[in-house]
Amino acid sequence: MHELGLVTHIVRTIEDISIEVQLTNVSSVTLELGEVSGVIPDYLTDCWKYFRVKSELLKEADLKIFMIPAVTICEDCNRTYSTLKYKKICPHCGSGTTYLKTGTEFNIKEIEAC
Repeated sequence: MHELGLVTHIVRTIEDISIEVQLTNVSSVTLELGEVSGVIPDYLTDCWKYFRVKSELLKEADLKIFMIPAVTICEDCNRTYSTLKYKKICPHCGSGTTYLKTGTEFNIKEIEAC
């Protein structure tokens, strides 16, 4: 379960940022999470619940997850499509010359302070 390591990194990052901008309390953290990032949202949320109580800064903070769809683009016809539905083969022209455009993201989108 690599989600615990990810949450550890998020918490440390937020704690570092809080020192820079003098935050004393965080009410929520919003993450951008790609559909094919390999991160399981439920595991991430469980790890967050466990880890946030160990941080004075985050003890009341909610974790919000904004999912980013996996989108593939075809180099031959230059059209996009759902990666999860069609995988690597373009449904528009049948080409296999495709690449993932979005869906692997894992970013801290927003930190809300109270």
